[in-house]
Amino acid sequence: MFYVQSKLNKKKIINDPVYGFVTIPSGFVFDLIQHPYFQRLRYIKQVSMTHLVYPGALHTRFQHAIGAMHLMSLAIDTLRSKEVQISIEEEEAALVAILLHDIGHGPFSHSLEHTLIDGVSHEMLSSLLMDRINDEFNGHLDLAITMFNDKYPRKFFHQLVSSQLDTDRMDYLNRDSFFTGVSEGVISFDRIIKMLNVHEDELVVELKGIYSVEKFLIARRLMYWQVYLHKTVIGAEQMLIKALKRAKELSNNGADMFASPALSHFLKNKITIDNFLLNESHLQWFTRLDDTDIMSAIKAWVDHEDKILSMLCRKLMARDLFRTVMSNEAFSPDDIAAINEAVKSYFGVSDQELEYFVFAQEVHNSAYTSREDSIKIINKRGEVQDITEASDLSNLEALAKKVQKFAVSYPKEVGYPWIKQKLKE
Repeated sequence: MFYVQSKLNKKKIINDPVYGFVTIPSGFVFDLIQHPYFQRLRYIKQVSMTHLVYPGALHTRFQHAIGAMHLMSLAIDTLRSKEVQISIEEEEAALVAILLHDIGHGPFSHSLEHTLIDGVSHEMLSSLLMDRINDEFNGHLDLAITMFNDKYPRKFFHQLVSSQLDTDRMDYLNRDSFFTGVSEGVISFDRIIKMLNVHEDELVVELKGIYSVEKFLIARRLMYWQVYLHKTVIGAEQMLIKALKRAKELSNNGADMFASPALSHFLKNKITIDNFLLNESHLQWFTRLDDTDIMSAIKAWVDHEDKILSMLCRKLMARDLFRTVMSNEAFSPDDIAAINEAVKSYFGVSDQELEYFVFAQEVHNSAYTSREDSIKIINKRGEVQDITEASDLSNLEALAKKVQKFAVSYPKEVGYPWIKQKLKE
């Protein structure tokens, strides 16, 4: 059997606010976009709870996937113009690989990863869903899956899908900057793509594009601290995670929880990486789960009889978010103890319930890592260097260092309890 393309699905265009008109290259790609697994991405926010800080950040994984496919198409056109031989089959496979690269994301993207399904990453889910779609399309995705899994000998195709300078990162930096209004994230994606080349089947950047790549790395670092790891955002995400954890705990104790059928499946069942892979129904329920399932439950749980769940959901819906304090140094046990005591006193909660009111976490970011898929710069003599060696930017090596910060979140009502404690001393 062979996949038969729908005669109704001719080439179409999408008006994208970031790039303008984006062409859907073929009926086959359009059929993939129309697939229910892909359409689900329309209802999953690209940057989770970030809209609570930047109100415009309501764009979706669907938009991002289309944008990344558009950039892949531009990259292939550039490489062909530089006499890199790319077949029609390879082009289609690369476009499909990047189009479906995020298809395994769950509700609120990264926020709830490992929460509903313990130990299962979105990358694993993407791979499983691509296999399912491939079965439906009679093996038409074989080459795309080979590229996605980095099994194709021409390594540059996988690098365009997933590396430190891939079309995924180029789109999300540009798109997230556009929708948040954070101009520090704007990158010269078109300049970078025009400077791409292939050397020994690996992706390289021509030397004259080095400054655009440097700006790309700096923009990525700034976007992480200013947007993705903004203290209010990570606090809100933790509140969402704790609300679902509390709901799951109540459900396991026999409480009747309002939830869509898909969310109810994950609340009632303990799903880990081991039993997930053994039970096909878990994956099918996952494909019916998106942001709307979570938000409809959060709205309903505002009136739940459990005071902790009700408090978390009420605060989320009213944007009465927990205070999050971030520090370059770890908070001392005395600091955390002071917060815990203040929370127990104010809310009358037990030691066991504190985890829903006070949460400490470590956050870290490195804009660049020197490793196997490092960004390679090629000069006119054909010599290839890692960008940290080729660059004359003195602080580029500093961007490669992992920066670690510490955060603690708790209800605003208790003020700054550890500061009061220090004043007493």
